[in-house]
Amino acid sequence: MLKKVHTDNAPQAIGPYSQAVICGNMLYTSGQIAINPATGEVEATDIEGQTAQVMKNLTAVLAEAGTSFDNVVKTTCFLKEMSDFAAFNKIYGETFTSKPARSCVAVKTLPKDVLVEVEVIAVI
Repeated sequence: MLKKVHTDNAPQAIGPYSQAVICGNMLYTSGQIAINPATGEVEATDIEGQTAQVMKNLTAVLAEAGTSFDNVVKTTCFLKEMSDFAAFNKIYGETFTSKPARSCVAVKTLPKDVLVEVEVIAVI
């Protein structure tokens, strides 16, 4: 049985999807971008600020599902520019101290023209 996860402390879905879904003891999040849920606007214009907001959004979704970054087993990271990798990786590394498996790719365009998007899979 699938259970949808929703929190007002992360951006609302901007399409026909859920913020996250629980299946068994696993959580699958949708990609989080740098939208501040309080304003509905993209937070920051630089990779550091946007990455920090993405991590805040993921924190809220994980907490609503009853888990945390310590239980993340896999991340998929999308960067608009691979030249932002070092700056992104610094903040990512401060957040994901458990060092989950990860894929990180550069993409042509992201929603709302943001610089970064991250999705995670975690154990509940």
